[in-house]
Amino acid sequence: MKILILNGPNLNLLGVREPGIYGSRTLDDILAALAPVAASLGVELTCLQSNHEGVLIDRVHQALGEGMDGIVINPGGLTHTSVALRDAIAGVGIATVEVHLSNIHAREEFRRHSMIAPVTIGQISGFGAQGYELALRALVGRPN
Repeated sequence: MKILILNGPNLNLLGVREPGIYGSRTLDDILAALAPVAASLGVELTCLQSNHEGVLIDRVHQALGEGMDGIVINPGGLTHTSVALRDAIAGVGIATVEVHLSNIHAREEFRRHSMIAPVTIGQISGFGAQGYELALRALVGRPN
């Protein structure tokens, strides 16, 4: 099984940016902790972080040609604004789980609406870095 892990704008600043909200772990720390979980599940991970919407969209498109079985995406701020990223996910038809470190539904009003959620199989929000593992396990364990 092949899973793409996508991280959007500003997630490269994890560990530095608002640690009271997003925690003290870096994105590299989170992905390093995810690697042995993936290995134990027999999953091959491909990871990308970009601050550019078009790069993320291109990577979603590329995933289709690579035969990816699933996508875990933390779209960052694009969650609330990107119709284009939403359409890319819908267009490729790859099972996708949306992840957020913080509980977006308990934050500012503008963060409570996701453009991405309607085209995913689920959303995991508020469990910090553990959300990535939960998303990975959800994709692996989902019925086909």
